[in-house]
Amino acid sequence: MNTIKSGLTAGIMMLCAGLAHAQAFETSARAAYVYDQTTGTVLLAKDAATPLPPASMSKLMTIYMAFEAITQGRLSVDDILPVSTHAASFGGSSMFLDTTDRVSVEDLLRGVIVLSGNDASVVLAEALSPDGTEAGFGRLMTERARQLGMVNSVFVNASGWPAAGHRMSTEDLGILSSRLIADFPTFYPLFAETEFAFDGRVPSNSQNRNPILRMGIGADGLKTGHTQEAGYGLAGSAVQGDRRVIFVITGLDTAVARAEESERIVNWAFRQFAERDVATAGTRVATADVWMGAETSVGLTVAEDLQMLVPILHQGSVNGEVVFDGPVQAPITAGQQLGELIIALEDLPEKRVPLVAETDVPLGGFSARMRTAAMVLWGKYGFAPGADAGADANGA
Repeated sequence: MNTIKSGLTAGIMMLCAGLAHAQAFETSARAAYVYDQTTGTVLLAKDAATPLPPASMSKLMTIYMAFEAITQGRLSVDDILPVSTHAASFGGSSMFLDTTDRVSVEDLLRGVIVLSGNDASVVLAEALSPDGTEAGFGRLMTERARQLGMVNSVFVNASGWPAAGHRMSTEDLGILSSRLIADFPTFYPLFAETEFAFDGRVPSNSQNRNPILRMGIGADGLKTGHTQEAGYGLAGSAVQGDRRVIFVITGLDTAVARAEESERIVNWAFRQFAERDVATAGTRVATADVWMGAETSVGLTVAEDLQMLVPILHQGSVNGEVVFDGPVQAPITAGQQLGELIIALEDLPEKRVPLVAETDVPLGGFSARMRTAAMVLWGKYGFAPGADAGADANGA
């Protein structure tokens, strides 16, 4: 494995020259996760991998699976679903359904998203469950969560009703929120709706509980949660300019604290970080030796335009390292991933960028094989192949 300092490091340092260091954000939340979806940058992670009671925020997984079923044609927004005795038995936040109701999927989706209906969640779950039960749907939710990369989530029910073993991490909720936004752009605007007066039956229960939707900070989702065990939580998202920020907090003591902390996080994420162009697609950042190729080396380039989110007051250095297995075996195809550029900025997780071959390198002929044999002999017997070859062998 070759690890080298990238020539791009100097470029990044010049890019950030004159900026100073951003102060780390302190949150009173039990756990928190803040993610800049535009650049793929994690801005804050406090106990983010710890599985905790998610309360109604776990309804986001029920909604994801309902959206998925609709896009796959297994469910329609016009379908009418029955309300079972089990679904009608739930208290807490509710659409106040009873067993005489027959409800459209469209109304049920709004009932879950806007009204946080436990009953609506169960109606959808029973319709999509492999065995027709909420418990069966919970097992299906857990399986699908693993496929989405949510490794710290286990679902026992569809609503987040307190139950032993029903857990999600704030990081998993962040992953899920990001997937909802990216995978279902047609349905996502439902999360910004502030009111849903289902059937006019309970006017006092028609308002979306998400406090950031009315703050004028670009918020357009997603879901609140509260139980005595979990405290007050929120999976939220906001857009300002070209950037979207997703955040998840949990374990706050009051609804007021949840609202205040959410606004603080959104303001911090947008005001304390700025997007910077680092490199354009095709920029060569290193050279790798080639084994048995028509050429002795190949350039390693950035496959796509590279932007990076940096603290607006950053003055520290930025480290960049290129990592690849070398020498690289020919044949090589242009665009083939050969390594990674790892960029580290203080107070932010490292960013890993794929590096690809700049050009094709076909297998070499007889002369290439002889050259390779000579290189092997040089290495075996300690001969020096020359200063330039030595530099190439280190990937510089």
